[in-house]
Amino acid sequence: MTSDQQLLAAAVRGDGAAFDELVRRNTGRMYRVALRVVGDPVEAEDVVQDAWISAWRALPRFRGEAAPATWLYRVVTNAALAHLRRKKPTVPLEAAPEFPAPGGPEASVLRDETADVVSRAIATLEPSQRVPLVLRELEGLSYEEVAQVLGIPVPALRARLHRARVALMAKLAEQR
Repeated sequence: MTSDQQLLAAAVRGDGAAFDELVRRNTGRMYRVALRVVGDPVEAEDVVQDAWISAWRALPRFRGEAAPATWLYRVVTNAALAHLRRKKPTVPLEAAPEFPAPGGPEASVLRDETADVVSRAIATLEPSQRVPLVLRELEGLSYEEVAQVLGIPVPALRARLHRARVALMAKLAEQR
């Protein structure tokens, strides 16, 4: 199986089929990030489309300094932030992420309600806090990867994440 690194290198050389395979493999991940940042499924689809167009246009300038996933996270994050700048207010997240439901129907309902409350609270954070929190806590990127995606030093990222976590806990405490 061809790695994303190999596909990206082939796409840089003009291989459209390689780029198509990158799109097929990575659109779901990019959509999750876009949805968690912009908060609306339809707008998230638009953001992902914009991100793929940007990625296609940026291929000639790709230097291979970042892993393909990190580069794509950066592209979709930039597209989502640009989308938010074009909008006036931040819209609360309407659709909570799907979680498996072990433990029976009561546990499933409780988990869904909790996920919805947390998702709505995350959606109210400022983008400068929401984006690093989504990438680190929900997408599972390392501190170094998130810092690279955002183009900031790791200590600055840690400070943003701390502020995001404090703000998120305050918002969750308000809802009790």
